[in-house]
Amino acid sequence: MLASYKPTWLLETIYQLTPEQLAKHQIHGILTDLDNTLIAWNNPDGTKELHQWMTQMKEAGIPVIVVSNNSRKRVAHAVKPLGLPFVSRAMKPFTKGINEGVAKLNLPKEQVVMVGDQLMTDIKAANTAGVRSIYVKPLVASDAWNTKINRARERRVMKQLTNKYSDIEWSQELK
Repeated sequence: MLASYKPTWLLETIYQLTPEQLAKHQIHGILTDLDNTLIAWNNPDGTKELHQWMTQMKEAGIPVIVVSNNSRKRVAHAVKPLGLPFVSRAMKPFTKGINEGVAKLNLPKEQVVMVGDQLMTDIKAANTAGVRSIYVKPLVASDAWNTKINRARERRVMKQLTNKYSDIEWSQELK
């Protein structure tokens, strides 16, 4: 059970992910959570850093698809300025949204990675679907009310993971 929450990698932010690191691990497509992973949940416009990262991925030919539990309306509004395809109502921690995202990428699961800021939803869904996962720190310290509940459980699970696995550590690159 605990293993289903263990991310493949831990990065400080999604913006540290480079095309070179992805190529090293034979990753050709990215699925990413929206709120507090790609953009701050309370800043729908994103940052300069986000736009630079998106340009870098686009120039490298690495497709990015947002996989979010939010409504279609919310996700469509948030990703419109970025021009990203998306899966809404993903039902994470279930695999529905991950599988839809992988199908949209038209890549084998082994060539896809899911990036998210929540162990209980993003990482568990990716692991259960057989997709490698990157756990990132939330972009902002505050959360929407419904996420705060998961964060308390997450802290306990993270402590158990670090006690059980010696390779659980934050990094600035994929190792």
